[in-house]
Amino acid sequence: MDTDVIVIGGGLSGLALADQLQRAGVAYQVLEARARFGGRIKAAYVGGAGFDLGPSWFWPGQPRMAAMVERFGLKVFDQYANGTLSFEDEAGAVHRDVGFSSMEGSYRIAGGITALIDPLVSGLDQRNIMTDAVVSAIHEADGVAVELQSGVTIKGKRAILALPPRVAAELRYEPELPSLAIKAMRLVPTWMGGQAKFVAVYDRPFWREDGLSGDAMSRHGPLVEIHDATDPNTGLGALFGFVGIPAHMRHGHSEAVKSAAIEQLGRLFGKQALSPKEIFYQDWAQQVETASDLDFDPVSEHPHYGLPASLSGLWGKRLHMGSTEIATQFGGYLEGALEVAEHLAQDLIADR
Repeated sequence: MDTDVIVIGGGLSGLALADQLQRAGVAYQVLEARARFGGRIKAAYVGGAGFDLGPSWFWPGQPRMAAMVERFGLKVFDQYANGTLSFEDEAGAVHRDVGFSSMEGSYRIAGGITALIDPLVSGLDQRNIMTDAVVSAIHEADGVAVELQSGVTIKGKRAILALPPRVAAELRYEPELPSLAIKAMRLVPTWMGGQAKFVAVYDRPFWREDGLSGDAMSRHGPLVEIHDATDPNTGLGALFGFVGIPAHMRHGHSEAVKSAAIEQLGRLFGKQALSPKEIFYQDWAQQVETASDLDFDPVSEHPHYGLPASLSGLWGKRLHMGSTEIATQFGGYLEGALEVAEHLAQDLIADR
């Protein structure tokens, strides 16, 4: 099987790159290790509503996201932030009107961020995209050759590593990449890599009736930051939170984390919160396609992303980095994934 560009990773950056290559008439093949496309973009579905288990927001001033939303005719709405804020202290006591809505002014997409992924996937030539395509090795041989665990080998002129650099560092390269390149990959924190997310779905957003915004911060946990995730189409209420327990401590204790999270929602939002319709728990640190052991300690602030010099021009510009962590302006964000895809597409199309 021969092509021009092999895209390793079927998340937003990989799919957006394939979309632009296809429109320009450049041959490509997308290889996704998971059984689904989307990468760190994933949703749980209840009664026709989609609830994000990965990224949830984008912001004003992110033109590529705005353009893609418009292209696919998606419904955008503001993050709900009306009402009283809640704060839980170290002892578990709840205080109201403390702090401010940290995500006020951000946008969400009706149906979840997967509403971006579905039309991207359906618009691609289905013969050129593969799931369950786990890469075992990448060879430089008159171009590149990507060997899959299934035994299939795909040859191309260039390969794009559209996956987190720390995950890319675990692949086998022949010949071996320079040690400085592998070191640089491992030094790039995976955005969301150490995170776990909990979602509770209800028949309606009852907390709004009590004048609560659904926004909460906690020093007691297990959730350290909580937001309203109500679906605007169905009216199903939802609260989601980020788990504050370190990845190595919560590993193997998902049921205990979920039980404690429900109890916490009860403290913050009342007895009705103790009986969710559905709950979902996604621990990204345990996903080998997303994170490595180096990501078990989540970042405390937004990293300074961009392409390290040692990761430029690999194998005579036959091998390129292509995840959101490489973006110069919006690294880590959805916009960053589109930024990287746009710049790569421009270079690849110009060099064909």
